[in-house]
Amino acid sequence: MEMLAPYTTLGLGGPAREFVEAATAEQLVSFVAEADRDGVPTLVLGGGSNLVVPDEGFDGLVIKVASTGVRAERDGGQVLLTVEAGEDWDALVARAVAEGWSGIECMSGVPGLVGSTPIQNVGAYGQDVSQTVRCVRAYDRKTRQVVDIEARRCGFSYRDSAFKRDLSRHVVLGVTYVLDISDLSGEVAYKELAARLGVPMGERVGLADARAAVLALRRSKGMVLDPADPDTRSAGSFFTNPILAPAQAAELELRAPGHPRWDLPDGTVKVPAAWLIEQAGFPKGYRRGPARISTKHTLALTNPDGAATAADLLALAREVRDGVAEKFGVRLVNEPVMVGCEL
Repeated sequence: MEMLAPYTTLGLGGPAREFVEAATAEQLVSFVAEADRDGVPTLVLGGGSNLVVPDEGFDGLVIKVASTGVRAERDGGQVLLTVEAGEDWDALVARAVAEGWSGIECMSGVPGLVGSTPIQNVGAYGQDVSQTVRCVRAYDRKTRQVVDIEARRCGFSYRDSAFKRDLSRHVVLGVTYVLDISDLSGEVAYKELAARLGVPMGERVGLADARAAVLALRRSKGMVLDPADPDTRSAGSFFTNPILAPAQAAELELRAPGHPRWDLPDGTVKVPAAWLIEQAGFPKGYRRGPARISTKHTLALTNPDGAATAADLLALAREVRDGVAEKFGVRLVNEPVMVGCEL
């Protein structure tokens, strides 16, 4: 049986009962359809960068996505990029920057494959893929048809999508993005990135400059995969920034007057999860057995020595979640997909 730990950035996960690799979209559809007909549980595995797999492994068929291919078509001042699900995301960003295609440069260094980007509505430093996705090609396991789903039907929201809300329904085969043909980035929309670049918010900079600044920021937080850096043995940010209804936000203000916040147009309030975690008594480097909060970034839970189990990591995650809830009355939600386990 194939162990799944080597296929995840956390280095966690037990054996798969069956394991196959899909080199094309057609193979991916065939494997999933056959497993569905036979009633075999399936796990479609991309880059393993946003995934927690239990120590017991997966009692079913694991399908590793390995389809490749990028097709670029110019459309006036834009380019349509149709990309197979198995393409490496950061390699695509690097190519876009080199070619002068603007719109995804601030998501440099995000690990994983293209197929996962619409599922998570991947984003970083003021950009997310909902801003550039034109459509998603997927296999609909309910209708048993390959479908093209326009962006407006993807249900995108903060680190969420219709695909994520029903993981059993669609298997992403490819994504079409619309990027501007320009050597300049989109408007810088993240304060920390603007400070790194030395420009005011809303300024546009060279694509290569934006990419370099983002990569430098991510490396400083252990968010660029590096075998020599134990802090990168993680699933990235483990908790999303909570978005609070007005009544919840008022309650938090009573408990923590003047806390950092972003007031959103719909009246809700986004609060930085990292701040909540640190203020609840969980600093960078906090350990529970062999699992540890990153020494660089409070949101990342890590397996620094490769000695932790999934149970160890989940125990740390529960301790952090429960500590924040007790102190602030805010319940943190995990960002990684849980396979056969939960907090």
